[in-house]
Amino acid sequence: MRSRVNGARIGIILLLIVMAIYLVAIGQIVWGLLTSGDKLWFAPLMGIALVVFPAIGVLFVIKDLRFVHQSNRLVAQLEAEGELPEDDLPKLPSGRTVREAADDDFEQWKQRVEQDPNEWRNWVLLALAYRESGDTVRARRTMRQAIAMERKGPLPL
Repeated sequence: MRSRVNGARIGIILLLIVMAIYLVAIGQIVWGLLTSGDKLWFAPLMGIALVVFPAIGVLFVIKDLRFVHQSNRLVAQLEAEGELPEDDLPKLPSGRTVREAADDDFEQWKQRVEQDPNEWRNWVLLALAYRESGDTVRARRTMRQAIAMERKGPLPL
């Protein structure tokens, strides 16, 4: 059985802990800026910015975590159904897939989506093919499409 704790999760947890420490530690400074009797008109703005910018960062981290969780759930479902393809593409010494082989393999997954564009499983497989080809922007966009389609459920006949 695979461990549920991996390096990425540990890194994200550490990042969130550091952000929490930052917010607590900076809280005193923010309070001082907001309540200072100084005539500095920008002091309250600085105090607010010290809280708002990290909060926006936390929201982006949470959004990305949700995406990763939903993506992993769909891939795990395909794996449980036995629909994930074998990872038999040639690899470079770094562990990355040989780009030309990934590009050649990509065509079959693209054709599956073209044949049945309403099946979220095809979109997941296409997203994995984009990732293997090194196109992470399209891989993420395609996986978002798969997540949205899976949430809606099967289309009525």
